[in-house]
Amino acid sequence: MNATDVMPLESPARRNFLRTSIQAGVGLTIAITLPLPGCVTGRDTQTSATASEFAPNAFVRVAPDSTVTVMIKHLEMGQGAYTGLITLVAEEMDARWDQMVGENAPADATKYNNLSWGKAQGVGGSSGLSNSYRQMREAGAAARYLLVSAAAEQWQVSRDSIRVQNGTILHPPTGRNAEFGEFVMSAARQSLPDNIPLKDSSQFVYIGKNVPRKDTGKTDGTAIFTQDMRLPDMVTAVIAHPPRFGAKVQQVNDSAALNVPGVLAVVTVPSGVAVVAKDFWQAQKARNLLQIQWDESAAFSQSSEQLLQQYHAAAKQTGMVAAARGDIGKGFAQASKIIEATYEFPYLAHATLEPLNCVVHIRPDGVDVWNGCQMQSGDQDTLAKLLAVSPQSVNIHTLYAGGSFGRRANPVADYVVETAQIAKAYGKPVPVKLQWTRENDTRAGYYRPLYVHRLKAGLDKAGNILAWQHHIVGQSILKGTPFESMMVKNGIDGSSVEGASNLPYAIPNFQVELTTMDAGVPVLWWRSVGSTHNAYATEHFLDQLARAAGKDPVQYRLGLLQGHPRHAAVLKLTAEKAGWGRPLPNDTVQGVAVHESFHSYVAQVAQIKRQADGFRLEKIVCAVDCGVAVNPDVIRAQMEGGIGYGLSPALMSTITLSNGSVVQSNFHDYQVVRMKDMPTVDVHIMPSVEPPTGVGEPGTPVIAPAVANALLASTGKSYGKLPLAETFI
Repeated sequence: MNATDVMPLESPARRNFLRTSIQAGVGLTIAITLPLPGCVTGRDTQTSATASEFAPNAFVRVAPDSTVTVMIKHLEMGQGAYTGLITLVAEEMDARWDQMVGENAPADATKYNNLSWGKAQGVGGSSGLSNSYRQMREAGAAARYLLVSAAAEQWQVSRDSIRVQNGTILHPPTGRNAEFGEFVMSAARQSLPDNIPLKDSSQFVYIGKNVPRKDTGKTDGTAIFTQDMRLPDMVTAVIAHPPRFGAKVQQVNDSAALNVPGVLAVVTVPSGVAVVAKDFWQAQKARNLLQIQWDESAAFSQSSEQLLQQYHAAAKQTGMVAAARGDIGKGFAQASKIIEATYEFPYLAHATLEPLNCVVHIRPDGVDVWNGCQMQSGDQDTLAKLLAVSPQSVNIHTLYAGGSFGRRANPVADYVVETAQIAKAYGKPVPVKLQWTRENDTRAGYYRPLYVHRLKAGLDKAGNILAWQHHIVGQSILKGTPFESMMVKNGIDGSSVEGASNLPYAIPNFQVELTTMDAGVPVLWWRSVGSTHNAYATEHFLDQLARAAGKDPVQYRLGLLQGHPRHAAVLKLTAEKAGWGRPLPNDTVQGVAVHESFHSYVAQVAQIKRQADGFRLEKIVCAVDCGVAVNPDVIRAQMEGGIGYGLSPALMSTITLSNGSVVQSNFHDYQVVRMKDMPTVDVHIMPSVEPPTGVGEPGTPVIAPAVANALLASTGKSYGKLPLAETFI
């Protein structure tokens, strides 16, 4: 069987394994299994073997060859989920690293839910490792307990006289030793106590160490992404979306398209017109020959400039209060100096390396979906309603994803629904693969919203902040989604104000306001969500206040952070490592920023050099406090990647609208940071015994204000618009 062939799923009655299940915390079950002869144990049996290899109610499986398979409940999209979750199990099992493998869990929120979300499976908000930290350790500890119990029974010795080391069960008094696989049958008969103690951090072998990543195959082409899927009888679809949001298909002339060799059908779905063909290039050629008339009577038709005018006007009015303390009116009345600033942030595309894609196979007895799925529960429920089937009959096979940055976690499952609608309209019982082009990806939505911020601060004669008023204007990401009832409180979308409403600085009179605008542009969370714009507005404004007060930006912040030691600690460490305050080469300056997002604390110092034709970004020094550092190398990679991702909108990325249409179409005009643009990045991880927190997103929001603050230090000018495209070379 080829690696990319998928065999039909078997019924549970045909699964042949011995299993013992335990409940050890919310959603925690483990199993020790004996797979069928000939089954492949590997990274993802959903794409390489039959369903009989699965134990869908299990987190841990131990095979007779001593391979330990960890069921991965979260999407691996480059953030290190495979490695992190496997590390936690391996740690408590005292397993060998080379015997550990990962396998994507099926969509089943009763067993694989995100413990931070309740009864929903998925990952986002940098919650992957943090919600699983204790759960996966408990799974490993329980598996170890059962294996040791089995060994004690077989060897007729006490459990306490046995130890486990590097994947081997040892009985030092007699010199006996054995691998895990020798005890899988007897381990299935053992019972567990109510509580199994977990390791003390002083005993860690893997946690806190740089172990090799487990999401392998990405450099040699053997890793399976949706782009790589090849199924028997599979057809490929390419879609034409309307040029303006809200437009509908009015009439289609598909005669030329249908004459292209390999084209099987042209179908109309609510989101556009799709060509179904034997392969992508046939479908793409035919799509370009479609003659489509669009009904634009209800379409969005404004430009970015028109929206900005409306947003600026709204920012001058009073918004809904999202956070407040003290009396800002009194504070401003007592101030000796008033400083105001306005900031603009454009729409942004997610620009993932792998454009959106999905495979759907509608069968008489259910639906199979292959996808880099980020929100399994949401996609499962949405497809079930669309196709009038039970959620349990929607089998989601989660594959690797070439990035997401929030795009694949769409509450309305747009591209997944689109694939199912095309498959349904095509009407044949074969797998349908929808492949978006980069142009689809750039122009069809969804985006980080456009925002306008207006800030005002009052300083006393000593430069202390007496009052702070911050008004945020933009679209709501959550409005109209299933999350609105839970996450929009009293009209305030928490994702719009996060990072601003919880500003850590000790300001006695403080108020954050929000005005939510309605526009016909589809929007979605984007890596670090509200902090992408709020960190810039607050941290760049704070540097302006420090300058007005005649104070050092680091010391100014530290004086306001006395009640927030973790903010202060990363700020001090970054400043120390960057050599803040020490003499710099000519025309070289530094800027600093610090911000908390997803319960992690990040500070960065950007070092830039003025040259004849502009500024060059030379170096970034970053410190992060994310609790226990499960894998320092992954944390550094995520900080580096987050900095690179945040540099794109800081320096060059923007989505602009003209008469309702997106101007940009591909990377030639939606610019992102290339290797040549990247500075040296130096990452420092704060030692911590606190539970681990997010690392996938917190590195992103800090870089833009750090760069802008370096520019402020050099030029004395503030920068109210992103990107800073004309400033850097």
